[in-house]
Amino acid sequence: MKAPVLIALSTLLALAAGLSHAQGKTREAVKAELAEAVRMGDIPLLDNGLTPRDLNPSAYPARPAPVGKTREQVMTELAEAKRMGDYPVFENGQTPREVNPSAYPARATPAGKTRAEVQSELAKAIRVGDTPLLENGMTPREVNPHLYPAR
Repeated sequence: MKAPVLIALSTLLALAAGLSHAQGKTREAVKAELAEAVRMGDIPLLDNGLTPRDLNPSAYPARPAPVGKTREQVMTELAEAKRMGDYPVFENGQTPREVNPSAYPARATPAGKTRAEVQSELAKAIRVGDTPLLENGMTPREVNPHLYPAR
């Protein structure tokens, strides 16, 4: 292999390993993901950002087709959108609800947290060091793990 390709692969492997470690993936899982990406031709190896799949799509297996919605699901969603006035019918893209909001039922709003609940969560986050207070976005727990209780 050429040196740039080796450098790109090693950099990608190191990056993938670092990101996956943060997500709790094992080294073997990262290696398997990298092998799959190489097999599918999805790793950009050229300076222009093109992947081998972009250059020669017939050399790689077809990607699985995305799972779509059934006709019944689409019809149900359309009926609900019409009932709520949430579909664009005017040339400017406006919906009937935007033109005449009083003609449609009110939308259900999700129940929010009370002020006391939010304050309690904030106090706990501060106590265990999970608030990103530093300029670099790190939490106090990440900077000084010995100062905070184990999870």
